[in-house]
Amino acid sequence: MAVSSAAVDQQEKTSAKAPASRPFSAFERVVAWRYLRARRKEAFISVIAGFSFIGIMLGVATLIIVMAVMNGFRTELITRILGLNGHVIVQPVDAPLNNYDELAKKFSAVPGVTMALPLVEGETLASGRGGSGTGALVRGIRAEDLEKLKTVAGNIKAGDLTGFAAGQGVLIGSRMAQQLGITAGDQITLIAPDGDVTPFGVNPRVKSYTVSGIFEIGMSEYDASIIFMPLEEAQLYFNTEGIVQSIELFVTNPDDVDALRPKIEAAAGRQVFLTDWRQRNETFFSALQVERNVMFMILTLIVLVAALNIISGLIMLVKDKGSDIAILRTMGATSGSIMRIFFMTGAAIGIVGTLAGVLLGVLVCVNIESIRQFFSWISGTVLFDPQLYFLSTLPAEMDLSETITVVVMALTLSFLATIFPAWRASRLDPVQALRYE
Repeated sequence: MAVSSAAVDQQEKTSAKAPASRPFSAFERVVAWRYLRARRKEAFISVIAGFSFIGIMLGVATLIIVMAVMNGFRTELITRILGLNGHVIVQPVDAPLNNYDELAKKFSAVPGVTMALPLVEGETLASGRGGSGTGALVRGIRAEDLEKLKTVAGNIKAGDLTGFAAGQGVLIGSRMAQQLGITAGDQITLIAPDGDVTPFGVNPRVKSYTVSGIFEIGMSEYDASIIFMPLEEAQLYFNTEGIVQSIELFVTNPDDVDALRPKIEAAAGRQVFLTDWRQRNETFFSALQVERNVMFMILTLIVLVAALNIISGLIMLVKDKGSDIAILRTMGATSGSIMRIFFMTGAAIGIVGTLAGVLLGVLVCVNIESIRQFFSWISGTVLFDPQLYFLSTLPAEMDLSETITVVVMALTLSFLATIFPAWRASRLDPVQALRYE
């Protein structure tokens, strides 16, 4: 009887020492946390874990930053392109647009159309003080229409619209003004190849205009190449009196231009050719989308490499903790418990690294322009030159769904990386574990 009592006491003590069988219990979390803490003899394993953490953090942050910058870049370009150019362009088919005033009123009455702008366009050579010259696109537009075009009228940096409204001045972009050395009130000379016809041939048309104002849209291509001229003066200059080349329509929702096509054609009452903004910029925006997808796949490799570091670190940790595994199994820990312990050890690196990467990415995106200016000042060069990247500032627009996708992808790779080492640890029995040690 005494022997039986002693056996029962010993069994109760052993049961008390045995870890809880409930998955992810406090016992398993404590052991996993201890394995994450560095010891002197485990310094090399700790270094691998540290590099894995840094790799995941930088990978996630880089993905978020790059995708945010590309989103901002695309949004800014669309905003500026659609803010200056019409969403639907109406061009004649059977006869010139000589009743453009009447057509503009009809188009403006179509539900969903906010503005209808008759335009005359032509290419010229613009020259300023000192004989410097540059190619320019002259856009003839009515003064009342230009005032509605807030992309231009709301971004006048010098001068005003007074001279333009009086039909005696033109508007030029800030980069063109800088290139030609022109300020508001100066003269700009325009040279058109299609001029007056003489017995000796066609003479180029040369005429000087007063610069009424200087605008800055923020897109370098437009600021350096576009000149706005009063419509009647542009018709005289390009020998198109009484007609316009096109009527540009601005709509409430640019993505719904297909639904407006039948209504616009019906309002025209004649044969017209319609082109929307997607057709005009299809190649450009398709290239942006392809570049965006490729960059996402390439930068995902950074997170993948960091996840592979988790595998190597956990395998070395399993090898180093062979005796611990044997003791835990002897105390009653199941193979599932061992697997969960090492799974939590590796997953903790991925979770913390991902959260740190998200925080770093958000901080950089919020201060992206200040960071760009700082590094430009340090290096003494212009990073993201507006002449090459079209925009005067570096935009960043974070998308919630993309950020969630990056986080889920990073966590998934981190969790998958821990499965094999954790499974390998759970497969060791006490005797094998002691030999492994």
